Amino acid sequence: MNEPLSLRHRLGLEIARKLNNDLVNRHPLKQLFWECTLRCNLHCRHCGSDCKKMAGHPDMPKEDFLKVLDSVARQTDPHKVFVIITGGEPLMREDLEECGRAIYDKGFPWGMVTNGLYMTRERFRRLRSSGLHTATVSLDGFAADHNWMRGNAQSFERAVEAIRIMAEEPGFVFDVVTCVNKHSYMRLEEMKEFLLSIGVRRWRLFTVFPVGRAAKDLELQLSNEDFRGVMDFIKGTRKEGRIRLNYGCEGFLGNYEGEVRDYFFACQAGVSVGSVLVDGAISACPSIRADYHQGNIYQDDFMEVWNTRYQPYRDREWMRKGECGDCRFFRYCKGSGMHLRDGNGELLFCHLKRIQKL
Repeated sequence: MNEPLSLRHRLGLEIARKLNNDLVNRHPLKQLFWECTLRCNLHCRHCGSDCKKMAGHPDMPKEDFLKVLDSVARQTDPHKVFVIITGGEPLMREDLEECGRAIYDKGFPWGMVTNGLYMTRERFRRLRSSGLHTATVSLDGFAADHNWMRGNAQSFERAVEAIRIMAEEPGFVFDVVTCVNKHSYMRLEEMKEFLLSIGVRRWRLFTVFPVGRAAKDLELQLSNEDFRGVMDFIKGTRKEGRIRLNYGCEGFLGNYEGEVRDYFFACQAGVSVGSVLVDGAISACPSIRADYHQGNIYQDDFMEVWNTRYQPYRDREWMRKGECGDCRFFRYCKGSGMHLRDGNGELLFCHLKRIQKL
């Protein structure tokens, strides 16, 4: 049974809905992901990418992505579009510094998502000299839990070292991302204290959605009760004010909206977030299924695609079916995140249902 929204939440959500409708109409590109490689030095249980040490598809040449940035720069101020380099594992690319410098020289700020395994002080120094603006490091619990999740006995130690290196850099903005599962859920309080002790000030929690390797791994899935427990932990931690903690941008959370994130939920895929995948596919968030790709940079101009396609992302009335068909919260949720839609457009699971008490 759906719990009614409080008056405060309804007012906040209505304001956010109107602001987002305006954003959809304008659809300014603000974030551009570049999946620069599928190669990876880990074998994560929950990975939604087709990653491996020797990827079946070669890395995208940086020159090909730079042409995309030229397309963007012809219509948008580069300083207002943040490039996020992802993979695979970006540090697998020996020319990552060259890529970053070329992006920076074109006027685009850039950051990266990394598991930290190949990060060293010298590598970080070179990346900073190449214009590295921000970074996200994955840390999914303490040593036993993180290494189990990542499939490498050194992964925890190396991730923590990467975090320490970044924390020591004056003015450098980074965050830690934790994918909460049955193993790590019970130690979130301890994890918070540990992160604070090594200099972390920004933290994001995600839960596993059933895509890629995680689809059939029950050890990765939280019960609904534990999922609510994660929300309550975030809510309490945010009230403490010691670390800036957010839940990921995954789905609509009813009365937890405004309590567990700095913003109200509105999927930004195809609205302000785009991506270029390693094979040239033009998409939104890299985790979205190929069914929703909008073109390919080897056949299409990126900004022409951005301006004239993406209809499934910007008009979500097609999602008003199945369990979303008669949901009274659809006006706020708009069918949840695009990454939670299967090839037939059906919702894989509903975050709102997970927080409802029977």
